[in-house]
Amino acid sequence: MEIKGSVALVTGANRGIGRAFARALIDRGAAKVYAGARDPASVNDEDVTPLRLDVTEPEEVAAAAAAAGDVTIVINNAGVGGFSTELLGGSFDGARQAMEINYFGTWAVSRAFAPILARNGGGALVNMLSTASWTSRPDYPGYAASKAAQWSLTGALREGLREQGTLVVGVHASFVETELSSFTDAPKISAADVAEQTLEALANDRVEVLTDERTRQVKNALSQPLER
Repeated sequence: MEIKGSVALVTGANRGIGRAFARALIDRGAAKVYAGARDPASVNDEDVTPLRLDVTEPEEVAAAAAAAGDVTIVINNAGVGGFSTELLGGSFDGARQAMEINYFGTWAVSRAFAPILARNGGGALVNMLSTASWTSRPDYPGYAASKAAQWSLTGALREGLREQGTLVVGVHASFVETELSSFTDAPKISAADVAEQTLEALANDRVEVLTDERTRQVKNALSQPLER
């Protein structure tokens, strides 16, 4: 996938990994980067084009697709933790929100932009996933379930968009230095590192990015027998 001269959309681009994705695309020569955010005024990079986009609002997704018909790369980065949902007690609200944004939001944006990518030659669709896609987490079950669902969706999109020539990339990371992981002191990688590894994968047509050692360990362990 050629990044120089491309036109990209990044969802959740006003901070964290999304902002790093947008900046990395500009630095690699993208002709235009739409920075999707619920509040376009929160996008403070003058080199990108702010675009109002709440991925849970069908009207805003449709409007974004109408406004960004020149897109060749879509990066589904918008996400939420939903860490307030406990395994055995409390409200399900956090888990429902995580599923709405991380899973259904990614699906909605992918549906809306798949025809645009096809019309523009195929392009690429990138989903920001997590090591939690592969691990059952009793401390944040709602988030983990939403990321597992998003991983499944990524595989379905890869199969479904193959004929139109769209490269579908899944990016997995453990803890990244963002507000989302501020609750833990575990080792973290930078958002810029995630973005750079992802664009390198795009440039080399690789469909999966394992950004850190913890992620690679978890992926390798998937083939091991379950422990009691």
